[in-house]
Amino acid sequence: MPIPLLEYAPSSQNSRISGYEVGSDEQPRVFSTDNLLSSTQVSDLIEAAYRQIFFHAFAADREKFLESQLRSGQITVRDFIRGLCLSNTFTNSFYNLNSNYRFVEQCVQRVLGRPVYNEAEKIAWSIVVATKGRAGFINDILNSNEYLENFGDSIVPFQRRRVLPSGASALPFNIQSPRYDEYYRGKLGFPKISWNVTPRSSQPVAQKPKAGDPAVFVDMVQSLGYLGNPPQSISALNLDYQNLVPRR
Repeated sequence: MPIPLLEYAPSSQNSRISGYEVGSDEQPRVFSTDNLLSSTQVSDLIEAAYRQIFFHAFAADREKFLESQLRSGQITVRDFIRGLCLSNTFTNSFYNLNSNYRFVEQCVQRVLGRPVYNEAEKIAWSIVVATKGRAGFINDILNSNEYLENFGDSIVPFQRRRVLPSGASALPFNIQSPRYDEYYRGKLGFPKISWNVTPRSSQPVAQKPKAGDPAVFVDMVQSLGYLGNPPQSISALNLDYQNLVPRR
């Protein structure tokens, strides 16, 4: 029998308070199927969902079947988000590379659009992951009242209320919480510094000697050895001053 979700006290965050700030670039753009008119807008909604869940989706990461179902109206946006969270890409990039606590933090940020309240919330949701598994946790968080009240079945989740009371902007979740932390970076074996290879020194092209430059003949001159003028032992008694002095 799975353990029910433990109670935790939600702290006061910007995401729980109605905003009265003037609209700016920091305000999230809402993507919803309630007001879509063209296929281009559906594509923009799909890209927004990928950015929210994966941060970036390569061609191999895209879920073509889910996209087709969403375009044809067979599934809702909430079902599309559920499929992305249960996909192999999300499993390999987030679930397999994090502990249950950090996986809960990643999912709350991406699915509910806010940071976790406290450690008690992490523990409560991590118990759900341990008892119901990854799929049961994703289903519970998508069926929660918080998700349904803020996003419903037609809105793509977004980071709610990034503007702080001081006027500054909170960092995006993908910058606050990378895919894996220092523990798994060390476990995967990077970053590494290799000193086995001797770095080669290169001279910029602009500083290379041209033809006729004396620097070209430096190696040849050095190969000749020392060519200095040896001292001469000449006595003053052997000098013929009569012939050496020029005639006037």
